[in-house]
Amino acid sequence: MRYRLGVDIGGTFTDVLLMEEDSGRLVALKVPSNRQNPEDAIIAGLDQLDARHGIAASEIAYFSHGTTLGVNTLLERDGAEVGLLTTRGFRDILELRRLRLPKANDLFFPRPRALAPRRRVAEVDERLAQDGEVVVPIRRDDVLAAARHLVAQGASNIAICFLHSYRFPAHEQQAKTWILEEFPDLYVIASSDLWPQQREYERCLVSVINGYIGARMRTYFDTLEDKTKRAGLATRIFSTKSNGGVMSVEAAGERPVETLLSGPASGVIGAAFIGRMIGDERLITLDMGGTSVDIAVVDGEIPYSTENTIGDFPVLLPAVDVSAIGAGGGSVAWLDAEGVLKVGPRSAGARPGPACYGRGGTEPTVTDAYAVLGIMAPGGLLGGEMKLDIDKARAALATLGERLGKTPEETADAILQVATANIYAELVPQLARRGVDAGDFSLLAYGAAGPTHVFMLARELNMRRVLVPPTPGLLCALGCLVADLRADFVRSLWQDARDLADETLAGCYATLEGEARDWLDKQQVDVTETYLIRSADICYVGQSFELNVVFPDEPLSVEALQRWFHDRYELVYGFADRSNPIRILEARVQIVGVTRKPNFDDLRPFATAGDKPASSRPIYEQGRAVTGAVLQRAALRPGDRFRGPAVVEQYDTTVYVPEGFEVTVDDWFNLVGERLK
Repeated sequence: MRYRLGVDIGGTFTDVLLMEEDSGRLVALKVPSNRQNPEDAIIAGLDQLDARHGIAASEIAYFSHGTTLGVNTLLERDGAEVGLLTTRGFRDILELRRLRLPKANDLFFPRPRALAPRRRVAEVDERLAQDGEVVVPIRRDDVLAAARHLVAQGASNIAICFLHSYRFPAHEQQAKTWILEEFPDLYVIASSDLWPQQREYERCLVSVINGYIGARMRTYFDTLEDKTKRAGLATRIFSTKSNGGVMSVEAAGERPVETLLSGPASGVIGAAFIGRMIGDERLITLDMGGTSVDIAVVDGEIPYSTENTIGDFPVLLPAVDVSAIGAGGGSVAWLDAEGVLKVGPRSAGARPGPACYGRGGTEPTVTDAYAVLGIMAPGGLLGGEMKLDIDKARAALATLGERLGKTPEETADAILQVATANIYAELVPQLARRGVDAGDFSLLAYGAAGPTHVFMLARELNMRRVLVPPTPGLLCALGCLVADLRADFVRSLWQDARDLADETLAGCYATLEGEARDWLDKQQVDVTETYLIRSADICYVGQSFELNVVFPDEPLSVEALQRWFHDRYELVYGFADRSNPIRILEARVQIVGVTRKPNFDDLRPFATAGDKPASSRPIYEQGRAVTGAVLQRAALRPGDRFRGPAVVEQYDTTVYVPEGFEVTVDDWFNLVGERLK
């Protein structure tokens, strides 16, 4: 037997999804994450696969995984000591940022703290003009003196970002060579190697972030390879990327900044795969975890953005376009100064977590509301492996309910209504910004709490239908299994179309395509197909924002590029001034190596030892008590139908179907819910 392994390392649990290549049979596990040594959870998963299912690590032929280690290192500010080398006069680039207040209406909002403090930023006497002319030559003595100063200040790696190096990298490359000659063990990042795009602050910041998280990520990848080899795993290891692709851990160790948003990206990739499989490619994805709700709009193609923000920092590398809403299963319910019930954005987290987890939490949360209302099984989660303490949940809700003059059940019901309203209020503007009518899309739910809340949200949004995949709590791990090799390459042009020759444009894209193919070759992976996506960021001359235009399958020329931009502009904004000159800012190429996809003929959810026969129990929702059917997901077969109120229990989540919906099990074991007329 040959198996494929997908792993998603989360803050609370590490999701392990194993698939038999020939039959598509799934085996899933949730293993407690180890914050200090995240690779240990993967080893524990491999041990459990062997002990419980008799599947040895040596039988795994493909292994891809995603981790939040990079993004957590950035958010928690516990990365490496980074030194920054800049052109003289630009020492404060990380402090000045974009001269924008994080909150325009709050003059006292604290200024974000730079990843490289000013004492670890050194200037070099060098200068290239915007056309590449050498204004101030670079000198070895100056570079090495600056590097020695940074090392003396505690820098364990150095990022280099010189003016105009996005087009003319000679000075950066020379400085990198000199530094490595004197400090061969130092990790040196040149911005022109990492992401040669015009925008000094963002390019500099990406280089510093890469150094900041790099040491920890490389140590993690090296340790993971060592421990998995000792466990018997012989296949290469891949890591998911923010752009929804995968790359080898060797490449990820050199460019860890590309993995920052890999978790949310993996979920969207998995959701899009499910949509293609069932023939429904117009999806609004809803990933509801313990802290937040992540949404994305998939309209045939996976959406991408270069305007992502992580904590205090903008990251301009392409990533799957996901928006986060501050609501989740662990969101805490509280009263404001006027006595109005609020839910979130503060979360109880994994420790102590909701009160019903029995880990010391005492504040009422959305999860506690699920438990008290009868939506979540009193017997616990993960097939009974994780017990729930309903009495502690009731006590937490009773404390809040006393101040509201409500019973614990009424308080829990109010919490769910407020939580639904919070998601609705944030989601509708996000859909409007994307030009999406919710009624034309299906709402696909995943994550631990997504299937529990999705029908309540669909009721408010008037969605045409709801999809709950067979293993919604493990969809990010599924995304790791089916993701393709994918990489992005960019060059800044910043030229008016009137001044740009066809030969220059063609030469730029030929260079990018050569770099892309070289990257794919270095991954040493057999792919079934390779294709390139060419695009450009373009604006009208004088505009301060740009539009990304993906090229059709036609010959490339400046004239064609102008036509494509006007057509795209008119499609987006309803008008195009075809007589106005345009400016080409960035040329982009994305290469995709399509990986071999396993057989997915049978995606049925698996049974657990904790599964019980179909039954019923009281459920309190929308102000009244009803009797709801309780079904086991593993017992449902294609063609089965049922109506709400009902609860469907499975290993990785709980699905709640309120009144007013009918659910059908389709041929791929998805739950398809539709509103009753």
